[in-house]
Amino acid sequence: MTREAAVGLAQAHFDSGAFLADLARRVAIRTESQNPESGPALHSYLADEWMPSLQALGFQGEIHANPVPPYGPLLVASRTESPRLPTVLIYGHGDVIRGQDASWTQGAGPWELQRMGDRIYGRGTADNKGQHSVNLQALACVLAERGHLGFNAKFIIEMGEETGSPGLKEVCAEHADLLKADLLIASDGPRLRAERPTLFLGSRGSINFELSIESRSGAHHSGNWGGLISNPGIQLAHAIASLVTNHGEIKVPEWRPKALPDAVRRVLADCEVDGGPNGPQIEPDWGQPGLSPAER
Repeated sequence: MTREAAVGLAQAHFDSGAFLADLARRVAIRTESQNPESGPALHSYLADEWMPSLQALGFQGEIHANPVPPYGPLLVASRTESPRLPTVLIYGHGDVIRGQDASWTQGAGPWELQRMGDRIYGRGTADNKGQHSVNLQALACVLAERGHLGFNAKFIIEMGEETGSPGLKEVCAEHADLLKADLLIASDGPRLRAERPTLFLGSRGSINFELSIESRSGAHHSGNWGGLISNPGIQLAHAIASLVTNHGEIKVPEWRPKALPDAVRRVLADCEVDGGPNGPQIEPDWGQPGLSPAER
C-alpha cells in the first residue's frame, strides 16, 4: 500500500477514459447560475450527480437550500474515520458562467466534452467541475489502494460562486461545527504556468466595499460651478490613488509585509508566470519594486 500505487490507479483511471466520462456527465448538466431558469439543473448537479458519487466513497451529507433566495443550493458532506485524526475540508463549486453557445469556437459546444490534442473543452472543465472531480477521484484512488484515507474528509459544494457566492457565508456560519476542519483545500484558482501544477499555501483574501462622497446636497452643473466647488469624483480618484501608485505599489505601510523571508524567495526563484499564447505580456516595472512576478 504505497503512494505510488495510488498515483498509478489515478493514472490508469484517466487513461481508461473513465475520468473523462465522469467529467462529461457533469459538464452536460447546464448549471448556469447566472441564468434564472437554471434552478432545477443546479439542484440536480448536487442531488443526482454529486451526492451519489460521495456516498459511494462513504460520505454522508445533506443538500441545504440557499438562505438567500432564489440562488442555488449547497451540499455539505463528511466522511469520518476517527475523531482523533485531522480533518480536511474541500471546497468546490458546481455552477458555471453562461454557456455562450453561439460563441463556442472549439469542440461541439459548451455542454459536450471534447478532447482535442492535449486540451479538453467544455464549460466547467477548468472552472470548477474539473478540479473538484480530480479531488474526488484522488480520494477514491487512496481508498481503493489502502481502504482508508488516514484523515477525515469533508466537502462543501456551492452552486452560486459565479454570482458572488450568495448564501455561502450564512451556511458556513450556521453549520460551523459541521464544517470545522484542520485544513481547507480550495481547488479553484489559476496555475502560474499551464504545464506546472501550482499549490498556494494560504490566501490574501479580499474585502468588497462601496465608497461614496456626498459633498453637498443637490446636483450642480460643472459648466457653472467647475473650479469653484469641489468635485466628488475627483476626490474619490485621489482617495483611490492614495492607496497604490500607478504601477501597483502599495502605499499604505500597514498593508505591506515587513520582509519576505529568504526561504520563500528561494522557493519562488524558478516560478515563472505565463498566461499562454493569448496572455498579456508581463511588464517588468509593474507592481511592488524588487519583487518578481511570482513574489507579487
